[in-house]
Amino acid sequence: MIRIRSDQFPSILLILLTILAFAVFWSIMDMVLLGASLAIVLIPLHHRLSLHMRPWISASLMTLAVLGGFCAMGLVTLAIFSANSSTLTQMFTTIGYWLNDPLTNPMAYGVPLSKTSLASLLQEGTALFVDYQKTLIAYLPIILFKMFVFFFTLFMLFLRGEELRIKIIDHVPAALKKYINRLSDATGDTLYAIYYVQIAIAVLTFFIAIPVFYLLGYGNIIFYSYFAAFCELIPIMGSSMAFVLIGAYALSIGDTRGVLILFFLGYLIVSCLPEIYVRPVLIGRRVKIHPVIMFIGIIGGLLTMGLAGFVLGPLIIVLLITSYRMYTEDRKERDASSLAEDCQ
Repeated sequence: MIRIRSDQFPSILLILLTILAFAVFWSIMDMVLLGASLAIVLIPLHHRLSLHMRPWISASLMTLAVLGGFCAMGLVTLAIFSANSSTLTQMFTTIGYWLNDPLTNPMAYGVPLSKTSLASLLQEGTALFVDYQKTLIAYLPIILFKMFVFFFTLFMLFLRGEELRIKIIDHVPAALKKYINRLSDATGDTLYAIYYVQIAIAVLTFFIAIPVFYLLGYGNIIFYSYFAAFCELIPIMGSSMAFVLIGAYALSIGDTRGVLILFFLGYLIVSCLPEIYVRPVLIGRRVKIHPVIMFIGIIGGLLTMGLAGFVLGPLIIVLLITSYRMYTEDRKERDASSLAEDCQ
């Protein structure tokens, strides 16, 4: 029978309450997790700034800088979408007419999407890219609350994150501290790689999409390329959404050549290749894990946990593999020690 010491009750209670809090507040936990992950990546910079100013000032400046970056990107995106609103409206209207025409059938062109799937995608795209002002107003309270949770998490972990980490490690048995520190280092490396690669692939998507939209011949090359890069920057969407929507527009106007260009050059090369090969290879190289395993962690995390899975999926894989490596290393060390003692 396993006996629990009385001094273990506070720790067990804390763990149970933490799990309960995650279950109850899961709808906003994605913001907490994303805020915490970004804080872990940026904490080294906060430590450097703290050498020249008070920690709370550094934490405030860092949080405001991140907020300013988000706001700047949002304003630029809104300006670009507003300047090209006529293009977006025409594209979505044409697709809508085509979907409502009983004589059209996507399957006849070999498109593996039904009208119902395309109609659902069109509705989501219209809300995000055409009626974005109405969408923002409708969901403004939720958006503001989630932003508050994200930036509050970011600020508090800048300010108290290192102190919290030290307190947690102090309560860990001495025999486990080495493993906790190694897992902590692996977490930092993984999160840095995730954010770095996400931004790098979004930039890459913009540049390699330019020749595709040039060949397409619809004009607005820079806008369409930015559209694909913006979708790629949002993990739960990906640039595939842009190519599917523009491909549906090409299909609706009967441009078979455009559909082929968007599918083979846009969807397969610009969208799928970075997701299937570039991202897993770059993240896997950073944390020394096979790209196939990283691919499973990235896609599996997004499919099962949504936006939070963008971080948790690969992170869980890395921690699992790192834990296994530590176990095998310790096993080899114990076997070597036992062999040495037997030889003596």
